[in-house]
Amino acid sequence: MTRIGQLRHRVTIETPVRSADGGGGADTVWQAVDVVWANVAPLSGAEPVEAEKLEARLTHRITLRWRGDVTAIMRMTMAGRIFAIESATDIDERRRWLECLCVEITA
Repeated sequence: MTRIGQLRHRVTIETPVRSADGGGGADTVWQAVDVVWANVAPLSGAEPVEAEKLEARLTHRITLRWRGDVTAIMRMTMAGRIFAIESATDIDERRRWLECLCVEITA
């Protein structure tokens, strides 16, 4: 169980916003929704092969106080690092904690 004192990382929750690019298409930009305290814990490391190139991916569990507006289309950022949200779950079904399983996006 997460304790309040374990929420020691400041993360920014971001949502994708489509904006016109002036040429008939659209670009996706990320807009900050909120900055919250969270517990960021690494789970495992993997190096899957994607498009015939090796790409390192780190999986993390990010736990924060419960909020109902976080979905899998969003991402979180922390100190220049980007975490794509794979799932967001109310872990005890009491609306106290939100557990997000994330994949760190690397260059």
